Amino acid sequence: MTCETKTWLVMLLFLVANYMMQHCVHGVSQVPCLFIFGDSLSDSGNNNELPTSAKSNFRPYGIDFPLGPTGRFTNGRTEIDIITQLLGFEKFIPPFANTSGSNILKGVNYASGGAGIRIETGSDMGATISLGLQLANHRVIVSEIATKLGSPDLARQYLEKCLYYLNIGNNDYMGNYFRPQLYPASRIYSLEQYAQALIEELSLNLQALHDLGARKYVLAGLGLIGCTPAVMHSHGTNGSCVEEHNAATYDYNNKLKALVDQFNNRFSANSKFILIHNGSNALDIAHGFLVSDAACCPSGCNPNQKPCNNRSDYVFWDEVHPTEAWNLVNAISAYNSTIDPAFTYPMNIKQLVDCEVKRELEFRNESTSQLSATE
Repeated sequence: MTCETKTWLVMLLFLVANYMMQHCVHGVSQVPCLFIFGDSLSDSGNNNELPTSAKSNFRPYGIDFPLGPTGRFTNGRTEIDIITQLLGFEKFIPPFANTSGSNILKGVNYASGGAGIRIETGSDMGATISLGLQLANHRVIVSEIATKLGSPDLARQYLEKCLYYLNIGNNDYMGNYFRPQLYPASRIYSLEQYAQALIEELSLNLQALHDLGARKYVLAGLGLIGCTPAVMHSHGTNGSCVEEHNAATYDYNNKLKALVDQFNNRFSANSKFILIHNGSNALDIAHGFLVSDAACCPSGCNPNQKPCNNRSDYVFWDEVHPTEAWNLVNAISAYNSTIDPAFTYPMNIKQLVDCEVKRELEFRNESTSQLSATE
């Protein structure tokens, strides 16, 4: 079985290399810029200097990352790191907290560990950068881009070509609604009402992002939070998923899918929203992972703790966050869902990017024809 697992992962790595050779011109990314919003699943260092216990800038975090511990909540690359590579970027997108020496025209990562859609989510751990605050940070960057390019209009034209990735909401359940001893949400809302409240708040933030020039969105659905080691252990299920938690994520994801349809119908043809279902991949051996109910680095994953050696066999790095191996599965499925067609809706990231390239070519051809007709 271990041999089968390794063979499967080797095939995945081959697919990654194949995609990059086929679709990435050396030194040229498929979109000019990428802006990232989210939580610890995407954080690359924004929490390092914050007064919060939600930090990961110490070993064994980053044990498999080329630069070591950076503030990523996994052993290696995050899902969006891998998507960034698949899109052809030569460097990872820098965190907002440290853009010094970086080209912000390539994009910025605003994600913050512990953050949620709601501003209070994660506050029990200390300071977090909620989605609304991440959007405020984006406004700062948009202003800087306008200065660099010479005018707000030029900045807007440029920003309309960028990709916007949002992966947030898990903490609003795990670190808020399902912690009634710390937060009042479960006493105010039913689960259905809470999902609707989250979607409405997310909708307002997406509209604000659209007003700042965003046109191509990748929205990540919630994962199966009831199958995380942290939740299973806290409920004493002996490795069985907690269905109440999973039911909550299914409800939210269904509402998020409806929001994608709503926005795709509301906005002009050059705006496109897609959904990636991070919870759709079953956490089982069928995907080549031997361990899906325990963490490679358990019990809090404390500084200098020794993790497991067979990290590619594990779905979870710590009690909550996935390993780089699992991030690889999700990233490939999000980028080119021919591997798992149900993973994305209504298209995958590659198709979204290709649509923009096609639209640009059609625009250039039309402009060339008009010029020829006037000569």
